[in-house]
Amino acid sequence: MQQFVTQRFGADGGRNLRDWRDMLARPLAAADNDKLRQVNDFFNRRVQFQDDVVIWSQLDYWATPLETLGKGAGDCEDFAIAKYFSLIELGVPASRMRLTYVRARIGAAGSTVTQAHMVLSYYAQPEAEPLILDNLITEIRPAGRRPDLTPVFSFNGDGLWMAGADKPASPVDRLSRWKDLLIRMKAEGYEP
Repeated sequence: MQQFVTQRFGADGGRNLRDWRDMLARPLAAADNDKLRQVNDFFNRRVQFQDDVVIWSQLDYWATPLETLGKGAGDCEDFAIAKYFSLIELGVPASRMRLTYVRARIGAAGSTVTQAHMVLSYYAQPEAEPLILDNLITEIRPAGRRPDLTPVFSFNGDGLWMAGADKPASPVDRLSRWKDLLIRMKAEGYEP
């Protein structure tokens, strides 16, 4: 992986990958919350937000964690995806996490302007209020403390949930960008 990233993205990308692997190798407390904080802080400090058009010359591109680290930049999906796979590497069960597509309110509290956004949601228990890992507000907060976000749907490797549903509505295979992402990750030599 190191050679792939360095050849494709240069020395800065290689350094980002090395630092990410070092972060994943550090001994951590067993508590998931410590892992959430470490991963959230790593990506929010290390990766610069940029639109896909600027980074990839495409309107919507879901970058692999290696691509995000290599470029040192990503949009909201790239942050959420990189955090998701990093936490899996640290032993957090995928079943406790979902990539959540939301409508994010932009501006002051009374604003009606929204935009599409993606965050990572963590559920300590299936019925628990999720914690939100985001690149807009870097503090991990319970969903109830994020009135600026309105969930639309969420997914992980197990399925796709519509907002408010407690069971998957359909298989995740419906998301072609997710399938493409997993294929590209495998081609990079990264298999979580």
